[in-house]
Amino acid sequence: MFDVKRTQPDAPLYRPEFEHDNCGIGACVNIKGKKSRATVENALKIVENLEHRAGKDAEGKTGDGVGILTQIPHKFFKKVTAPLGISIGEDREYGVGMFFFPQDELQKNQAKKMFEIIVEKEGLEFLGWREVPTDPSVLGHKAVECMPHIMQAFVKKPANVEKGIAFDRMLYIVRRVFEQSSDNTYVVSLSSRTIVYKGMFLVGQLRTFFGDLQDKDYESAIAVVHSRFSTNTNPSWERAHPNRFIVHNGEINTIRGNADKMLAREENMESEHLHGLLHKVLPVVNASGSDSAMLDNTLEFLVMSGMDLPLAVMITIPEPWANNKTMSQHKRDFYQYYATMMEPWDGPASILFSDGDILGAVLDRNGLRPSRYMITDDDQLILSSEVGVLDIDPSKILLKERLHPGKMLLVDTVQGRVIDDDELKETYASRQPYGEWLDSNLVHLKDLKIPNERVPEFTYEERQRMQKAFGYAYEELKASILPMAQNGTEAIAAMGVDTPIPVLSKTKHPLFHYFKQLFAQVTNPPIDAIREEVVTSTTVYIGTDGNILEEIPKNCNVLQVNNPILTNTDLMKIKSMKADGFKVEVIPITYYKNTSLEKAIDRLFVEVDRAYRDGVNIMILSDRGVDENHVAIPSLLAVSALNQHLVVTKKKTSVALILESGEPREVHHFATLLGYGACAINPYLAQDSIRELIDNHMLDKDYYAAVEDYNNAILHGIVKIASKMGISTIQSYEGSQIFEAIGIDKDVINKYFPHTVCRVGGITIKDIEKQVDELHSQAFDPLGLANDLTLNSLGHHKMRSGADEHLYNPATIHLLQEATRRGDYELFKQYTALVNDEESVKNLRGLMDFQYPKKGVPIEEVESVESIVTRFKTGAMSYGSISKEAHETLAIAMNRLHGRSNSGEGGEDYDRLTVGPDGVNRCSAIKQVASGRFGVTSRYLVSADEIQIKMAQGAKPGEGGHLPGGKVYPWIAKTRHSTPGVGLISPPPHHDIYSIEDLAELIYDLKNANTRARISVKLVSEAGVGTVAAGGAKARRCGKGRGTGHSGFGI
Repeated sequence: MFDVKRTQPDAPLYRPEFEHDNCGIGACVNIKGKKSRATVENALKIVENLEHRAGKDAEGKTGDGVGILTQIPHKFFKKVTAPLGISIGEDREYGVGMFFFPQDELQKNQAKKMFEIIVEKEGLEFLGWREVPTDPSVLGHKAVECMPHIMQAFVKKPANVEKGIAFDRMLYIVRRVFEQSSDNTYVVSLSSRTIVYKGMFLVGQLRTFFGDLQDKDYESAIAVVHSRFSTNTNPSWERAHPNRFIVHNGEINTIRGNADKMLAREENMESEHLHGLLHKVLPVVNASGSDSAMLDNTLEFLVMSGMDLPLAVMITIPEPWANNKTMSQHKRDFYQYYATMMEPWDGPASILFSDGDILGAVLDRNGLRPSRYMITDDDQLILSSEVGVLDIDPSKILLKERLHPGKMLLVDTVQGRVIDDDELKETYASRQPYGEWLDSNLVHLKDLKIPNERVPEFTYEERQRMQKAFGYAYEELKASILPMAQNGTEAIAAMGVDTPIPVLSKTKHPLFHYFKQLFAQVTNPPIDAIREEVVTSTTVYIGTDGNILEEIPKNCNVLQVNNPILTNTDLMKIKSMKADGFKVEVIPITYYKNTSLEKAIDRLFVEVDRAYRDGVNIMILSDRGVDENHVAIPSLLAVSALNQHLVVTKKKTSVALILESGEPREVHHFATLLGYGACAINPYLAQDSIRELIDNHMLDKDYYAAVEDYNNAILHGIVKIASKMGISTIQSYEGSQIFEAIGIDKDVINKYFPHTVCRVGGITIKDIEKQVDELHSQAFDPLGLANDLTLNSLGHHKMRSGADEHLYNPATIHLLQEATRRGDYELFKQYTALVNDEESVKNLRGLMDFQYPKKGVPIEEVESVESIVTRFKTGAMSYGSISKEAHETLAIAMNRLHGRSNSGEGGEDYDRLTVGPDGVNRCSAIKQVASGRFGVTSRYLVSADEIQIKMAQGAKPGEGGHLPGGKVYPWIAKTRHSTPGVGLISPPPHHDIYSIEDLAELIYDLKNANTRARISVKLVSEAGVGTVAAGGAKARRCGKGRGTGHSGFGI
């Protein structure tokens, strides 16, 4: 039975936010605005030809979702409402609502009556209901089981209200009030200009299910269609597209932060068009909706508040303007003005939008979702996610073109013309003197005066005490801070982590380490932050966000910071700001030792609320007050708790949080702080530690130059982390919460890190408090005794005695080497026993054990060793990353066992692809195809028993790879079919895989290259990987492949 639920109950594995989808989109529009049946027919044909971009269930009878948006077909509705006694009047003098009601008769009638009452209460006249003719017999049983009762409502326009947006605004208010009054009905559309038909169909079922779409009088000048390929296995009629304004192919990766900020903006937004009515339509975003539904909610709200639809799309999905030197200055000013109030909704996306008068299309800044269009000599514009969706006589085509990254196309059927990107954006960019407003109101950090104050510095002993109190380790100074200060880049280290996850470690880890970065794979691609730098931006804006619904100069009265990693001087400049529109206050995030951490955070909320009432809009959270009596709240805990408090109390966009902390020192620390709501960070202790490196002659460099290089290294690291998720701007990354937690108690997560996935519980708030106190006691002895202030080496990076244990340590490595050198099986058994024993306390799988039956199993039922080992597979290590001898030995051993070795992504020498003259088989059974396609030839593929598509690297997902030219020896180059001495890049994404459907195409091609090979897809373990794998399974069915492989950390 259909039943819309505003909140999804927690399930052991399924969470709605894990859903992903890739789609096919298309549109047909008559440029002159002439309604016709042909436009609707062409659109239906487009979606039927997009079957390869539409998902379906295993039985092939239930689709993931198909739909169409058109203008209101007045001629048709005039015909079908007359027999019902409904007088609708002239075109656009009435609104039509499409409703998904529950099948339960009582609930349906209650919802219908509720809608009628709300319509009358809002000053409109309700005309009547119409049953929508449907044919459930064409659907799969899964779609029928959850099928809603579909009806249409007709509402009359008041005589004193203008046609178009004014009337639609009243209908919008009616719908929002109804939605908040009824939680079991979904309003598909309610408008005087557009209507949406959609559902859980296969592409061919859309027109056969809805009788209306088969009627020759159903005419429109605009028709937009969408087919959904979803990894969500739960049936969902309401999540099919189109939404009310848009169809969307792609994903909004920053949706968590975008949604939170829209909630917070509600406090600052005022609209003359919704004056006194805003409370009826808030909240703007439906928290249970998909990412595209939330974007649609936002665009709809902006339009109903008086903003043009193309403008609303421009400011939510802006083109990359910050580093575009060829863009006109007034267009850059326009984008910067709105950037001070709205962060980009970032992610791969191709979006079509329409309000019934215009049809527009836009690509994301990276152009990661394609769209192509053509214009014919009969004034038709046909647009789709690929070419060939309609058979058009080439002689009738006037223009063929594609959408470009960040660019917009608009058809205005009222004006009867196509408006290109330049004209459209120049029109909006010229409406106001944005440049003058920015010159007068935007404050640049670099222009602030340096106060006549001394920059705080620590004595040697003070610095050591602070380092101990914040849990610094010697190796962090030497292996992390030193390389960044010296070279301006992160140190390069070997991949792979063989230490316990923090919750199982016997050493103390900062809270940052309990959070793992998420990344894009399959359903959307990571981006290359180095080679696609033109689309990235590190600028953030600090202060109070203006009222985005009103174009006024003071909206851009904010502080522009080009690098959110601040020096001590930068922070002093901000603290002493006296400019109009800014009030800065330092909020201590310290508390008395041996008191409650939880109560300290509660007091922090009170202090922030007080500062807000006093007009403070830049709050500097500072732990500089740590001494023998005061300990610091862990900075990530303080930032996330306060950020969530500000979001819930709708103060987030009125207040900027800057962190002044001694705790962060590594790139991941800063990424988590920004991801959980900090706008900028001053790592004063890490920067002061650089002075210690210089004083100890470990670093031969000017202090200020070293700090600048350190800050830049941190910034570039953050950009790389964001790019792994397909995010291009730090402004979008801020508050996006793109992490999962491991080993934190659910009460801590729910209270201070809501919306963060944490599958494994662990430390409580009391445990965090205890660790803070223990670290503090190492710096300030409670008995007043002298402390040993020497920094410990915790063994996080290298094996150290008495520090973090490593799975591979001198004992295990020695036993392995000795066993292989001597050929001693008894020694090898000692090695395996030691590894198995150590594993039990180092990762999650080590905490699990088999449950054996008490009476045992009959020996004849036990599978033989020879049979078991055939399922053994090696890891995928490429030739070049390991030696020829090691690579061949793995292959020989697995072939003898009838298991499978994996070639990795570096290709394989042709001499190994067949059995050698000595009778030894050195051929790897599994051949990998990765983003660089190194060594991938027909001969390479046909030699495989299994072909594995490597979507991401388990050790560094989303980052790609780089083999420096110095390591590309002639024999490596030969195998990889490249040039000796020339560096080799494995791009972060496969440049021919930007969606699940693209993956299906590659599977199909590989299967044709080797029909006997099994095709598998390698994914990296993360929260939500199951839904990605479900999409991969659909892709494999389409491409005739089989199997997925997962790799990851701590499992």
